[in-house]
Amino acid sequence: MQKIDLNRDWEFTEHFDDFSNPVTVSLPHTCRETPYDYFDEGVYQMVCGYRKRLVAPEEWAGKRVFLCVGAAGHRAEVFAGGRKLAEHRCGYTAFRVELTDSLTPGREVELVIRVDSRESLDQPPFGYVVDYMTYGGLYREVWLEVAEQTYIADVFARPALSGVVHSTVTLDGELRAGMTLRQYVGESGKTAEVSGAETETALYVPDAECWDVDEPQLYTLVTELLDGGKVIDRAETRFGFREAEFRADGFYLNGRKVKLVGLNRHQSYPYMGYAAPKSLQRLDAEILKNELGCNAVRTSHYPQSQHFIDRCDELGLLVFTEIPGWQHLGGDAWKEQAVRNTEDMVRQYRNHPSVILWGVRVNESQDDDALYERTNAAARRLDPTRPTGGVRYLKKSSLLEDVYAYNDFVHDGKAKGCEKKKDVTPDMNRAYLVSEYNGHMYPTKAFDSEARRVEHALRHANVLDAVAAEDDIAGSFGWCMFDYNTHRDFGSGDRVCYHGVLDMFRNPKLAASVYAARREGEPLLEISSAFDIGEQAASNRGRVFAFTNADEVRMYKNGVFIRAYTHADSPYKHLKNPPIELDDFIGDQIARGERFAPTQAQYVKDLLNYAARFGMNHLPPEIMAKAGVLMARWHMSFDDAYRLYGKYVNNWGDASSVFRFEAVKNGVVVAETVKAPATERRLRADVSHTELVEGATYDMAAIRLALVDQNGGVLHFAQEPVTLRAEGDIEIVGPKTAMLRGGLGGTYVKTTGKTGRAALTLSVEGAEPVRIEFTVKGEG
Repeated sequence: MQKIDLNRDWEFTEHFDDFSNPVTVSLPHTCRETPYDYFDEGVYQMVCGYRKRLVAPEEWAGKRVFLCVGAAGHRAEVFAGGRKLAEHRCGYTAFRVELTDSLTPGREVELVIRVDSRESLDQPPFGYVVDYMTYGGLYREVWLEVAEQTYIADVFARPALSGVVHSTVTLDGELRAGMTLRQYVGESGKTAEVSGAETETALYVPDAECWDVDEPQLYTLVTELLDGGKVIDRAETRFGFREAEFRADGFYLNGRKVKLVGLNRHQSYPYMGYAAPKSLQRLDAEILKNELGCNAVRTSHYPQSQHFIDRCDELGLLVFTEIPGWQHLGGDAWKEQAVRNTEDMVRQYRNHPSVILWGVRVNESQDDDALYERTNAAARRLDPTRPTGGVRYLKKSSLLEDVYAYNDFVHDGKAKGCEKKKDVTPDMNRAYLVSEYNGHMYPTKAFDSEARRVEHALRHANVLDAVAAEDDIAGSFGWCMFDYNTHRDFGSGDRVCYHGVLDMFRNPKLAASVYAARREGEPLLEISSAFDIGEQAASNRGRVFAFTNADEVRMYKNGVFIRAYTHADSPYKHLKNPPIELDDFIGDQIARGERFAPTQAQYVKDLLNYAARFGMNHLPPEIMAKAGVLMARWHMSFDDAYRLYGKYVNNWGDASSVFRFEAVKNGVVVAETVKAPATERRLRADVSHTELVEGATYDMAAIRLALVDQNGGVLHFAQEPVTLRAEGDIEIVGPKTAMLRGGLGGTYVKTTGKTGRAALTLSVEGAEPVRIEFTVKGEG
């Protein structure tokens, strides 16, 4: 089968009935670019049109031709030569339409796709409020497939740890005597007779290596259809040998118990909505695995780009994917579409080794046994190798799935980190996982106070630690990976839900460090405080935490060693590399600098360190007792305490302190950070890649921005513009000025169909401009 990309030079109109003044666009395409915030969801709701003229070459004579659409938000009708050929009523799954009878070699035919992105449609996820923007347009790629009259329509590979790949090969077209199938993986091959529209095959691959989260070994199954000994079609199916199993006591991969630690991901981006190309889709998977240290992701609340899932396969990132929807269940036609969505989801994603669980319930919907018996049956019929799950906010609800998935929002900063499994699921013999936590319970912006950003991080740590302590919880998925645009009914009034551990441009908030500390490889050392005393209540130091994947953190104040900390000092006893509270700002300075008895020096130190974190008022009994001993035995007063506090803790009225931290692993300093008053402003630009490729469609680079001080610390209260200037064959996506919010921001540049050199210059007041140079190449 020949694949022909069809992403260039589409004519687009926002009004389907009027193509009098179209604009030329490339796919993926959003029907309307949106502002970063404060926009109404009505701006992308329209009935728009895409038009392209196609001439079938002579070599297509006698062939079958299909138009394939990766996704169209949200109802698509396909026309060829003015005749309607098909309709697709899901904005999140791919579909294909046969064009054969509409094509005549050498003659032009007009292809038109009508795309309805109105949220009044009677199909999932619509019908009531939805807590995310749904956008519109042909937001994934489009291509043609040219096949023989009989061709390979599908190959479903079912590899086993034994090294045997069982597969179902589905053929479409006339079946003739003598047709055979030939399959091979590397040097292992086998031929089988075609036994009908579906043929079952088995192929043994010696010395097969497992696909795992740490070493995701991938293989390619090549399937050839032969007619009279001649190859007439060929399909390649990528797969991995792995055994994923949910048991009553958790999740097992290849027989090894693995605690799922993941985040929920929407597929949206600033300005472009859903319309992000391959490079950005893959980048999100890389951020989850390599930057955040996650081993799993939930594609909330719909199937997502094949490019994203492909990269999950390559990285060893486990995927829980689910049918479109959010709480609402519609009428009979709506439910019929939900069943079709289940079938499409399973067929389109079942060869991905990363996919471990089918979500066959609409997120947070009420029980509906009649509907969910059908979605479960559809998933099990089309893929008997994977379990089903369903995300609920209900306890003890009707359980038709193999895995009870529960959105657990019990933790409010003080309450327990998670519910016990026995208190939620009606069946202790089936698997259980936490599908969401935190999120709306504590929205946090990058420009919020330091104390709020710390609390946000601790809430994530609290839940992760609690889940890690429960042996019968398979794992958890935090809400959520990054901030996202939402409807007027939700968010902070600016059409943004600030629920992410990253901002919308994928810049990390402090909470991201809770996850990143779990990663292997690149050293992490993040200190929660800037040590600006005016930021904390009563000018205290407040609670300060270190986040690191190193063995030890060494703390220095004004060049003097204070203390070394390890993860054993953390109150979290189950979380890998948990946050470490830095609760000593004094070290042995009092013992060395004052003429105190050893016990007196220790009691004073304990009192001042407590006051540094929580203030002088409302001291707990233990600290009050020590204060009493200091007053009775050594005749110290509160004036003495305040004087010593100013001298050894907050340096009130004196020069600001400089704090330095070292992360030590295996006895070697692997990272260092300094906290001192800002004396310089520097613009930091982290670009996803500078070698852009003009391939099947345009390429796009993500640029994450941060305004930092001379030590690389983010200036969290910087709210100002960054001017963007593009040169050469790239263009800026969105506004030509990027706003910093909480010292963080971002932008995107895309290729324009040409190759060569390009550059982007970024300027902000008071800092040296940054120039990023790009090379734009053709594919291959």
